[in-house]
Amino acid sequence: MRQSELFTKTIKEVPKDEEAINGKLLVRAGFIDKVMAGVYNFLPLGVKVLRNIEKIIRDEMVFLGGEEVLMPSLHPKANWEQTSRWGSYDSLFRFTSYYSKIDYVLGPTHEEIVAPLAKKFIVSYRDLPRYIFQIQNKFRDEKRAKSGILRGREFIMKDLYSFHRSEKDLDAYYEKAKKSYAKIYKKMGLGDSTYLTFASGGTFSKYSHEFQTLTPAGEDYIHICDKCAVAVNDEIISEQNACPNCGNKKLREEKAVEVGNIFKLKTKYSVPFGLRYKDEQGKEQDVIMGCYGIGLGRLMGTIVEVHHDDKGIIWPESVSPFKAHLIAVGNKKSFSKAEKFYKELHSRGIEVLYDDRDVSAGGKFAEADLMGIPYRLVVSDKTGAKIEVKKRKENKVELKNYGDLRKIL
Repeated sequence: MRQSELFTKTIKEVPKDEEAINGKLLVRAGFIDKVMAGVYNFLPLGVKVLRNIEKIIRDEMVFLGGEEVLMPSLHPKANWEQTSRWGSYDSLFRFTSYYSKIDYVLGPTHEEIVAPLAKKFIVSYRDLPRYIFQIQNKFRDEKRAKSGILRGREFIMKDLYSFHRSEKDLDAYYEKAKKSYAKIYKKMGLGDSTYLTFASGGTFSKYSHEFQTLTPAGEDYIHICDKCAVAVNDEIISEQNACPNCGNKKLREEKAVEVGNIFKLKTKYSVPFGLRYKDEQGKEQDVIMGCYGIGLGRLMGTIVEVHHDDKGIIWPESVSPFKAHLIAVGNKKSFSKAEKFYKELHSRGIEVLYDDRDVSAGGKFAEADLMGIPYRLVVSDKTGAKIEVKKRKENKVELKNYGDLRKIL
């Protein structure tokens, strides 16, 4: 893509109403635009990052056997009354239709929709297990939306729901989900800083699990067990003051942000909706459920919090909007040469942002650092027949022949 044709522009000034690093950098670099507290436009560059995050997640969900659906954001009040959450869910957006006078909910989560949906198709033990997922907008009336896109009132989330005939089957799938989540974070450049974290299962089970990424921007404190490389949240540590995995009491406290969670719902939502199946003897049994969530925008914000420096964002290659940022500086000959490189890279299927604008070299380099694309390729009067190559995360600059780029990009 030619930068001269890009819909957005970078901003030099730091947004006054953004406190978090991810909010400041993503707004300045032209990835997002703030509409109001907790609500953002995702601009072309931001959408490209979201789609890359989405693909990594979707591939893992399909690997887990998931089938993709798309459930509505608009929910009937009756479904939420069925689970007694109409009056107890604190951050529920409720409203009444002007015409029908019927009460509705903007979905913050989808158990109230997915359980009655599954009831229409799961009737026998032969229909189990089943796994369905969606990637869709959620709405939560947060008391204080903050931390950029880490905590919003409207956000994009992946929900996976699993349906089983026994707790043993749920347990086995739950362990597979843990491994898939770990792979997701590793692919996004968060593997080294993300911990499987024990949390309270509440009314569901003894434990649920969060995935927490270490960052000063986090709202949570976790207690890390270096003995077995897991963590415990505050709620659990106050109850037992030890690692529930190995019993180790020497835990270190760190600040972190939650980037995913998984729950064994068991029959919490199948019972209210009569979600049952007939076993081999024809006897009806309650379907056992699990749920597995990841916020895509929150992941995007967390990646920025973990991968940045004083110049801007440093995108991991797996989620970057482009593989390379090609920059032309100097005379017409340099621009002509850069144009040729751009077309050749484009023909090879390499996603390149080509800065073809009439802007100073210093200005172009500063914007490239702010935007954080993994490779900077510079064509100038000084590079001759070669290209200046610099990785965003490194200071080293090298001159390469075009043919050498095939080994790099």
